[in-house]
Formats: sequence, C-alpha cells, structure tokens
Amino acid sequence: MLRRLYDWTMGLASGPNARWALGGVSFVESSVFPIPPDALLIPMVLAERDRAWSHALLCTVTSVIGGLVGYLIGAFLFEQLARPILDFYGYGAKFTEFASRYNEWGAWIVFIAGVTPFPYKVITIASGATGLNLAIFMIASVAARGLRFFIVAFLLYWFGPPIRAFIEKRLGLVFTLFVVLLLGGFILIRYLN
Repeated sequence: MLRRLYDWTMGLASGPNARWALGGVSFVESSVFPIPPDALLIPMVLAERDRAWSHALLCTVTSVIGGLVGYLIGAFLFEQLARPILDFYGYGAKFTEFASRYNEWGAWIVFIAGVTPFPYKVITIASGATGLNLAIFMIASVAARGLRFFIVAFLLYWFGPPIRAFIEKRLGLVFTLFVVLLLGGFILIRYLN
C-alpha cells in the first residue's frame, strides 16, 4: 500500500496541477500523510530550476499551516484523532513519557523534527496535546521547515540532476548529523559555563 501511495505521489509531480499537489501533500504530511513533500519537491525543482525558491516557499507555508492543523488535533481531538494516529506510527505507548518532558525542550524538539526524517506529524500533534506555547511552536516550525525545504531547493538549483540521488538517499543522514552537531555544541557550551 505504501508503495502505491508513493508512486501516486510521484505521478502528481509531473501533472498539470503539480503545484497544487505539492501544496496539498506538504499540508497533509504535517498532520497525517506518510509521504514527505520532498517526493514532489525534488522532481519539480529539477524540472523548473528557476522556480526552486517558490516551490520551497510553497512547501514551507503549507507545511507550517498543516502543522498548525496537527497542533489543533493534538489540542482538541487527542483521544478521537491524535491517539489513533500516534498508535499507527508506533508512538502511542511512548507518548506519556514523552509529554512529561516535552515543554521543557519543545522548541528544539519541533525544530529537530522539522528538519530530520522523524515524522513531523507526531511532533505537531504532541505540541498541541502537551500545550506547547503556540508562538514557540510556530516560530520553530517556520525555521525548521523553511530550512529543510530551502536547503533541498538550493542543492537542486545549484547542482542540478546529479544531486538528486544524493538527496534521495542521504538527506536524512545529513540533516541528522547537522542536528547532532548543533545540539552537541549547545550541550558543550552549557556544561563548559
């Protein structure tokens, strides 16, 4: 089923409504959809490199708005909608433990999840369910999702088709290493002071 969904998503990238599809996939991926918008963003930027920045902006805006929907699901529909979504992705049992520390590190958690392969929808729902400050959630979401999509667009714009294989295979690893180094730096600074 996941493979059919992925193939369907890829088919949207070459269709006449590709920008609508990109915005729609980016929107729903932030709260429920399993396929990341990169599956559409990558072929669209490669096809229209002069529109790389507008594609990245569209992904960022619609992803953040979709993230707000995930936040609202967590805040107002946790038991009815959020709990089944978290259970589906295997995070339901871990949620109580996760929520107890969430607000202490909430901005960083949202940022890290926004740029790494971690399912962003889990974080958007958790942010609403734990009552993370909405302004903090939105700022972290804009920064994270913008960074993620604009880096993809920049790499594709600058390097073109040869970078596609690298992005599709190793982007998650690169972002994860970046975040580990960033957090390691903050932890080091905190303990050296």
